[in-house]
Order: sequence, then structure tokens, then C-alpha cells
Amino acid sequence: MTLPDIPCLTNPTHKYNIHRFHPPPSGQPALLLCIPPCHKTPPHRLHLPSSDQPLRIQIEGPLIALQKLLPRVSWHIADHSHAFPLPGGPELARLAFQTIYHREVQPDIPGDMVVRDEYTGWLVEARPDVMIDYYGITFDHLVPTDDTDPEVLQINIFETEDDGGVYANKNSRFEIDPADYTGKKVLALPRCCQTRKGTTDRRRVNDGVNMRHGRAWERWEMQCE
Repeated sequence: MTLPDIPCLTNPTHKYNIHRFHPPPSGQPALLLCIPPCHKTPPHRLHLPSSDQPLRIQIEGPLIALQKLLPRVSWHIADHSHAFPLPGGPELARLAFQTIYHREVQPDIPGDMVVRDEYTGWLVEARPDVMIDYYGITFDHLVPTDDTDPEVLQINIFETEDDGGVYANKNSRFEIDPADYTGKKVLALPRCCQTRKGTTDRRRVNDGVNMRHGRAWERWEMQCE
């Protein structure tokens, strides 16, 4: 398939052909997911959260960065009605969990990590081919099953290699040196260390989960009480 050279949706300095969106699983070593210490004083209480706190976490980023974290995962999508979640979703959730809590997921702990929703950034310019260039996964840690509005931690993954860290520095509250990351690790920032305030994060993420699981009406009734 010959791919047109069109702009990337998430970063105008990227081009369609350099992304290699759907390569076969790669033998390249996986890079580390790096969440730097909080640069606020005092540190934000969710950066990083305590292990006993119920929390809903969404982590998302451009596919080009996710491929560096999970080089053996295929992100190919056959059509828009794909099964939930994509195979790479739980892998990304587990990697985020390990980075945040410094341990593996414990299956014997009820609700330790439960995948709840995903976001797929469709590359509309690629039509009729079905492709994404951005992906996010939402998972719960110790959140009660009947909680429709838990606290949310939003984490964004940044690609620092392609543009020399321009996009990351534009969106970070502190200076990012791309040399610290190239070929070694991939940058991820909680919302507290980004320039965006994220005032709608909690509602947006929880609404997505509630709609995914058919609970949007229940959430609306609670808001009207």
C-alpha cells in the first residue's frame, strides 16, 4: 500500500510516511516509560498517588511513542467496529500501573487494575484505510464498581525525538531536554505538570467510561438530584 505524505493529526511537524503506523511486531528493545517527579511545590497529591487510594487513570499519547514503549504490540485495526479493547490497551495500562505504583498488578487483589475505556484517534486523512495515530486507555485502581464519578488522574505521553522536544516543552511546566529521552525512555506527564489545566478531565473521562458501560443515564440522574 502506497501511503500519501499527509500531516500528522497530533503534531504538524510529523509526516504520515515517517510514522510507520502498523509495523509488524518489532524486535527492538522497549524503552522505559518515564514519569518525572512533580515540579510543583508542594507536589500534587496525585503525582504520584498512594497505593490505597481509589483512582481512575487515563494515559494516552501518539502512536509513534507507544510503539517505542511496546514494540512487540501491533496497533493494526481492521475496521471501525473493532473489539474492545485493542490488544495494546491492557499492555499500556499494565505498564502505566507498574510505573505509578512500582509493582506488578496483583490479580488476587479485587479491583487492583480494571480496564474501563479506550480512546482511538482516527486518522481521517487515511480514508478509506482504517488507521489511528493516537491512543489512550482508561483503567481503575480500587474503584468500587458502582462509583460513576471517581477521582481521575490524567497522564499524557509525549514524543520528544521527532521534533526535538518542541511540542513537549510547549506543554510542560518545566524544561524538557530531548537528549535525556532519545533512545532511552518515553516522557509521560500527569496533568499537574502540564500547561493545560485539565478542568474537564474528571467529567470527560468518567463520562466516557459511563457511556462505554451503559451508565450515562445513571450519571445524569445523579447530577439532577
